[in-house]
Amino acid sequence: MIVILMGVSGCGKSTVGRALAHRTGWEFLDGDDFHPPENIAKLRSGTPLDDNDRSGWIERLRSVLESKQAAGVDAVLACSALRARHRARLLLPEAPIRLVYLKGDFSTIAARLAQRQGHFMPASLLQSQFAALEEPGPEALVIPVELPPEAAAAHIATALIA
Repeated sequence: MIVILMGVSGCGKSTVGRALAHRTGWEFLDGDDFHPPENIAKLRSGTPLDDNDRSGWIERLRSVLESKQAAGVDAVLACSALRARHRARLLLPEAPIRLVYLKGDFSTIAARLAQRQGHFMPASLLQSQFAALEEPGPEALVIPVELPPEAAAAHIATALIA
């Protein structure tokens, strides 16, 4: 199985993803690690990514998921997956992939980003993330960002894996 944790920057994808991977013994994949250098430079400069920037990144992630699925590796992927068409590319028809949406409001996530240090995504781009976000429908398990990471991971594991 592959679990994709999605949501805007600062919603806790990496933190919850690591907690879930630790809980399950699965491999953790951080989508940020698969961005090409051009995307990271663009974000660092305060310029939001457009769909052209995201498409190559999504295809790279799809390839990684395909290789994990082919090898029978269970994994947790933290990936913004803001657009429905991007999620559609990641949901491999031949693999058991579950989508989890870490949902929070702008002010809660902005407060988190104000505390975050050392990440290439500046807090100034949060509005562009919310503008690009197409919330998933019933195909996704929705987890409120206010849950502590361990509690969120436990809820996800119970709902999707147990």
